[in-house]
Amino acid sequence: MFIKLQLLDTNCFPISGSTKTLPGKGVSVSVHPAEKFEPIPKKSREHIVPHSPNGGDKKSAIGRVQRHFPDRRGGVNQERGLKMQNFEENRDGEVLPEKVQSKCSRKSVSYGGCIPEILEALNTIHDLDEALRPWKETLSNKERSIILKEQVRWERALEIFEWFKRKGCYELNVIHYNIMFRTLGKAQKWSHVESLWNEMRAKGVVPINSTYGTLIDVYRKGELKEKALLWLERMQKQGMEPDEVTMGIVVQLYKKAGEFQKAEDFFRKWSLGQPLRLENNSTVATSEVDCKVSHINVCLSSHTYNTLIDTYGKAGQLQEASETLARMIKEGIAPTTVTFNTIIHVYGNHGKLDEVSSLLQKMEALQCQPDTRTYNILISLHTKHNDVDMAAKYLAKMKEACVEPDLVSYRTLLYAYSIRQMVQEAEELIREMDERGLEIDEFTQSALTRMYIEAGMLERSWLWFMRFHTAGNMTSECYSANIDAYGEHGHTFEAEKIFNCCQERKNHSVLEFNVMIKAYGIGKLYEKACQVFDNMEKHGVVADKCSYSSLIQILASADKPHIAKPYLKKMQEEGLVSDCILYCAVMSSFANLGQLEMAEGLYKEMIKYKVQPDIIVFGVLINAFADAGSVKEAICYVDEMKRAGLTGNTIIYNSLIKLYTKVGYLKEAQETYKLLQSSEEGPSVYSSNCMVDLYTKRCMVEEAEEIFESLKRNEAANEFSFAMMLCMYKKIGRLEEAIQIVKQMRKTGLLTDLLSYNNVLGLYAVNGSPREAVETFKEMIEAGIQPDDCTFRSLGIVLLKCGLSKKAVGRLEVTSKRDAYRGLQAWMSALSCVLEVDDYDSE
Repeated sequence: MFIKLQLLDTNCFPISGSTKTLPGKGVSVSVHPAEKFEPIPKKSREHIVPHSPNGGDKKSAIGRVQRHFPDRRGGVNQERGLKMQNFEENRDGEVLPEKVQSKCSRKSVSYGGCIPEILEALNTIHDLDEALRPWKETLSNKERSIILKEQVRWERALEIFEWFKRKGCYELNVIHYNIMFRTLGKAQKWSHVESLWNEMRAKGVVPINSTYGTLIDVYRKGELKEKALLWLERMQKQGMEPDEVTMGIVVQLYKKAGEFQKAEDFFRKWSLGQPLRLENNSTVATSEVDCKVSHINVCLSSHTYNTLIDTYGKAGQLQEASETLARMIKEGIAPTTVTFNTIIHVYGNHGKLDEVSSLLQKMEALQCQPDTRTYNILISLHTKHNDVDMAAKYLAKMKEACVEPDLVSYRTLLYAYSIRQMVQEAEELIREMDERGLEIDEFTQSALTRMYIEAGMLERSWLWFMRFHTAGNMTSECYSANIDAYGEHGHTFEAEKIFNCCQERKNHSVLEFNVMIKAYGIGKLYEKACQVFDNMEKHGVVADKCSYSSLIQILASADKPHIAKPYLKKMQEEGLVSDCILYCAVMSSFANLGQLEMAEGLYKEMIKYKVQPDIIVFGVLINAFADAGSVKEAICYVDEMKRAGLTGNTIIYNSLIKLYTKVGYLKEAQETYKLLQSSEEGPSVYSSNCMVDLYTKRCMVEEAEEIFESLKRNEAANEFSFAMMLCMYKKIGRLEEAIQIVKQMRKTGLLTDLLSYNNVLGLYAVNGSPREAVETFKEMIEAGIQPDDCTFRSLGIVLLKCGLSKKAVGRLEVTSKRDAYRGLQAWMSALSCVLEVDDYDSE
């Protein structure tokens, strides 16, 4: 079975799809290709004012943001406003994919002046002296910044940066270094980043807030959290307080690491101007900071509010998320569609669909129009909460609102239909996608194959597969997903046909071989599974750990350890064995067949290869020898387990009690039972019955009764528990207690098997209760339980006590042995006569 996990990022954008495969038959095989979403372009963050095609300059840009970023003194924080404007426009930048031989991005049309010509020259002319000759003497700081920023390849950006340095007429400022930190950090060229930092400091270029913010951000995105925090520490030691942008980056860092409390604490301390204690416990006191600013009254940007809402939401702090939205509105910051997308997603993920409806109403009241992502979130949330009809209604509303559904809209709903076998609805959606020219991705294709198979529409499923196969664009992962879909449902023939289709196209990968092995295992075609594995090398495919694991577990579970063993040895020789799991599976298979020498031999081989056994391995061996009654060997493995520093678990303790009961080791059984009683799981019914059995054989009445009463209190006493107590009371002559046990067995419906009936008949024979004995015998025959010698022995005692001669009873026994049916009739007749005589005597 495959589960598609649809992930959303901070702004509720879909992240590249991923799949999780649940293991089947102990075999874990990942087969689904990742869903290919369209990449979401992002601009890089840089603290410069973009060139305006209308001739706007820095001054006019400052004017544009004055209205939005008043400082707490009622004035305007111009520098902060500029940086926030640029961050809002360019946050979370990523390197664009390299296309053909282009070295610059294709955004040059948005620039005025000579920039488009410069970028074109850099695109087409490799030699920098030649490319930049016309502008060599006139390049401004701003133009150099744009040139560096627009480079797609980090190597080209660094080459241009070095060229600027070589030409003495150019002064490189902190903004240029910031751009290079961003470019090199995105490429994860950390040695270059450190080298550039040292160079900048050596040249006396003073880092500014955005320098540290950029460095923290690139290290965060490179998943180097500790190093990112070191840059924050350096920043604070310089006496510089994080601005709002940098604060937001640090909050994002903690959020991504799942450390929501740290994210909240950092924001709170930043807001109040308190000392910021980092993970290495170093603290920069507020007194060390030149500019001691409390941010408590600062009007935060919408991006910061969105980050905080998302952080609170991921931490499950819905009240705080709601209060943050309320504060945002109170501060006069109009929530954006991204804001509502974030908080709707937060509430929806926590099942608060009523709050989602309320948020949609608030969104409408604030005239904030839902976008494609809003509807996609709503569709996803309702499918997640099993309300597919409402999800479909949101797709319809989306179209009514003239908001264009995208691939995610259709795929989400289509997948929901497929896993519910809603064939008609799925096919209507497919037709619509075909009409719109929307491509059905591989994940959706394989999900719909499964839908048809699970709906029993095998022919339709095959036609669906052929639609994509004949198009010739299927990847090995998609073939594998389809093989697995058929194989998991036992359609081995169809799985084999797809496997052959894949082979014909020379589209070989280890994945399709693995799922075919799994399919043969489910279909119990073990020889074919081995053949597929053996043929991998002929097709130029190298078996991986999953290949070996699948085949070995399949063979071991089918009680074919002799076939599995050579594959395990080969896997060991290939260096693919990292733990004892497969050794344990094969050992267990040998043990199930009673071949303990083979199991022991495999254990010794495992030790020779320095593979450490775990508690389960010892449990298999101890249990196997316990079943065989081999006390010495079982105890030997218990001692070896202790030497390995492993403590026993309930499975091993239960095995030991079974062993001690077989050989009659009362003291050892009692000690082990105490360990079970002190464990979290407690003793099993089987172990408790074993102890009752030991106590009854020794007529230890109080001890047996204590365990029996405990079983009854826990409603765990079974037929065997009652039968043993019955035998004990009968043995010590406490017949009244024994008869009470029989009554309880009848009342609870626990008089069902031959052993119990024989014990009850034996009691009535000893007690001289012929009528109860005869009625019990009739009840037994009517229940279809065939009597044995023990049954007739008890009935013979009943007849003898009623006056029948030994010779007559002997004849009945002989008749039963010669002809079971005639013998049974004779016994019934004799018992009926005894009852009639007993009734006559009573009268």
